[in-house]
Amino acid sequence: MPSFPTFPQNCKSLLCKHLTPKIFELLKDKATANGFTLYDAIRSGVDNPDSGIGVYAGDLESYSLFAPLLDPIIEEYHGFGKIDSHKSDLDPNHLNAPNPDPNDEFILSTRIRVGRNIKDMPLGPAITKAQRDKIEADISSALSSLDGWLSGSYYSLQGMSEDVKAKLIEDHFLFKAGDRFLESAGLNRDWPTGRGIFHNDEKTFLVWINEEDQLRIISMQMGGDILEVFTRLTVAISQIEKSVSFAYSDHLGYITSCPTNLGTAMRASVHIKLPKLSKNMDKFQTICDKYHLQIRGIHGEHSESEGGVYDISNKRRLGVTEVRCVQDMYDGVTELISVEKGL
Repeated sequence: MPSFPTFPQNCKSLLCKHLTPKIFELLKDKATANGFTLYDAIRSGVDNPDSGIGVYAGDLESYSLFAPLLDPIIEEYHGFGKIDSHKSDLDPNHLNAPNPDPNDEFILSTRIRVGRNIKDMPLGPAITKAQRDKIEADISSALSSLDGWLSGSYYSLQGMSEDVKAKLIEDHFLFKAGDRFLESAGLNRDWPTGRGIFHNDEKTFLVWINEEDQLRIISMQMGGDILEVFTRLTVAISQIEKSVSFAYSDHLGYITSCPTNLGTAMRASVHIKLPKLSKNMDKFQTICDKYHLQIRGIHGEHSESEGGVYDISNKRRLGVTEVRCVQDMYDGVTELISVEKGL
């Protein structure tokens, strides 16, 4: 194990803040059953001192074995204590969300996704090539058996033809190797083998296999029918669960390699046009803060808005249910539209 890392003075990551020499000494010689060490967990944050978080888990055991480091990071990021428990609720009947924009004046599109990882398998940073290939084979087989409006096609990234690649890029479905943060975490190993994309014929349901999480399950469509998008997602999840079991704990909810995604592992978002309100960013931000929402540009984190269009999504993931995440987003978007109309 290398010695205690030296971080630059201006390092603001939660790793820099919470990794003390005492915790380092306590954990440096430990490894999970999958051989995942403290250094594996912190490598991304050490290589990239401009990280926001700086740590990744290699398996479920990482969250208990390296708890002296991970618990304070999770508590600071999520406001969720080590004795708290997480509750899941994927029942669309519990969501109150009639379309807030029936005339499609403001909401361009709606997208809700969750991350999932396979029970009793290492997470991406610790997985072997053989295990990743097995996940691709098992999940693509399960997806290919879906029927009705979920039925579609699977495209493996390895050996993908240029025609298929061009079509998936045009539809904004293709994912690339991860950034330098994921690279350092070991999530890009053996690229592109073991990775692929499934989408239904209507292009409203999409699954990424072995991107950052082993599954990214996505429901989307044009317009603002948030309830319909959530319902499709929950039906798809329950169908997939007939073939595979997901990694879950009563404490942390659905298990993910990045601690920021724990709990629901959900991002519920809309692309929304707010040209007037966006001229008053303080007011815009105040409304979003009230409903625990984050504002992004239309190309995701750190991107700019174009034509007054923003990506608005839930900020909370752990210690709240999926229904609560989507309800927050819905309630906030409804108020944003109301204020925009009044300006």
